[in-house]
Amino acid sequence: MNVSRRAALAATLTGTLLLTACLPSLDQVSPDDSTPWPGGHPAPSWSGDPTLLSVYTQVPAWSPCGDVECATIQVPLDWSDPGGQTVGLVINRVSARVPGERLGSLLVNPGGPGGSGLDFVGNLDYGFTTFAGDELLDHYDVIGFDPRGVGQSTPVNCGTDAELNDYFLDDEVVETQAQLDAARQRNVDFAERCRELTGPLVENVDTTSAARDMDVIRAVVGDSTLNYLGYSYGSQLGATYVTLYPENVGHVVLDGAEDFLLPTDQKSLDQASGFEHALDAYIADCIGKSRCPLPRDADLAKRTIQDMLAEARDKGIPTDSENVNGTLLVYGIVVTLYDEGSWSYLSSAFEEVVERGTGRTFLELANWYLDRDSDGHYFTNANEAFGAISCLDTPAEPLQTIAEFRDFQRRAEDASPTLGWWFGAGPGCEGWPWTAKDPVLDVTAGASAAPFLFLGTTGDPATPYEGTVSLAAKFPNATLITYVGEGHTAYGRSNQCIVNAVDGYFVNDILPASGLTC
Repeated sequence: MNVSRRAALAATLTGTLLLTACLPSLDQVSPDDSTPWPGGHPAPSWSGDPTLLSVYTQVPAWSPCGDVECATIQVPLDWSDPGGQTVGLVINRVSARVPGERLGSLLVNPGGPGGSGLDFVGNLDYGFTTFAGDELLDHYDVIGFDPRGVGQSTPVNCGTDAELNDYFLDDEVVETQAQLDAARQRNVDFAERCRELTGPLVENVDTTSAARDMDVIRAVVGDSTLNYLGYSYGSQLGATYVTLYPENVGHVVLDGAEDFLLPTDQKSLDQASGFEHALDAYIADCIGKSRCPLPRDADLAKRTIQDMLAEARDKGIPTDSENVNGTLLVYGIVVTLYDEGSWSYLSSAFEEVVERGTGRTFLELANWYLDRDSDGHYFTNANEAFGAISCLDTPAEPLQTIAEFRDFQRRAEDASPTLGWWFGAGPGCEGWPWTAKDPVLDVTAGASAAPFLFLGTTGDPATPYEGTVSLAAKFPNATLITYVGEGHTAYGRSNQCIVNAVDGYFVNDILPASGLTC
């Protein structure tokens, strides 16, 4: 889950939107066909809607792409018009290492929204397969995908690098009604630019549509049920799938979940608080070391960081290229709080500012978060996809008055004295012209699904533990496993206890005991 922001929505290729109405012929497979599915698997279930038959029965044409295999499948552009235009969805796979003991496919999503599952699975040097448990990799084909609007799957495009920088890196804090109105108009203008360059897809990249795409992936890879591991926003995607298709749920693990059913303001406040607590944990660790660039008193250390942020907002911290403004400094700080293994980079960045008054390290960290190079070029469209998906998923609400907005800003600063100003800088998605056509607002239907797992990390800054507990409680068939530690998500970055629990569930169908703590 990326950092949510109320000012300007806070990464792989942008490109021309490719729409096609071409799908496999309806006579390839009939709903009553008893012929085994390609690969010898039973024919997977499909929705029963005859307009979707050709979508569900298409056969992916796998071909080598780097060290893995890739294929492009077609899904409806607009799921409310399933017989209309389609868009391409790119998937990849790493085959089970012990083919004779293969249990099926495991679909994975790294989060975002806007994260590339193709990169997550396809990079064999530092992607998913480098940290997943051996048992899991032995028994499952791992399937990655770029969700609709992301990366190689018919991407959202919202403008040039300069236009994106202007929108995403603004650090103005709204204080007047005129500024609030102008910030909303910026959202309108940016959305219209996305629509101009992307076409109607930008109105259809919501989470419900992406979850429906996942059911197509399940079918075309030959699985009768979906096995899925979703991180962060991927947990929202997975919980949505469980609610829409409870009868198709196989083994599902949702790691680092946010309760997406909470009010938008509450989710922002919870995240602001989560990053403040993570910063506190970093400070405590830093001042306990023999070398730390901050004062040895925790309160003074916090004040030093707050003063640094104020300087960045007021005049910028110089580098040999662009100045680090308030937003870039926030990105440079929070990107290191996703994993305690990155805290040393934060110390190096603070040391540079304190000792030399320059912010080159913070700029590099911010660029890493933004998928941007030193020339301001964006490698991916993750930020554009994040904005479009997040705003479609945000329910339309009455526009706030400046008095109501200033009240939210005060609550944001109470939740996070250091970063709250940024979380309360602007009006989020207010003014975005579209909302999801079929949002999941109640997960009651998911209670009929097979039992599945949530993972929550007690010190998670991006999706605080309380949110995971809250969402898990809405599914009486779900088991919550708790990892006691710092950082975002658990599987692959915590300990062997988590790996054993998750792999035992996926491979041996052993559901861990409720309340397990690792």
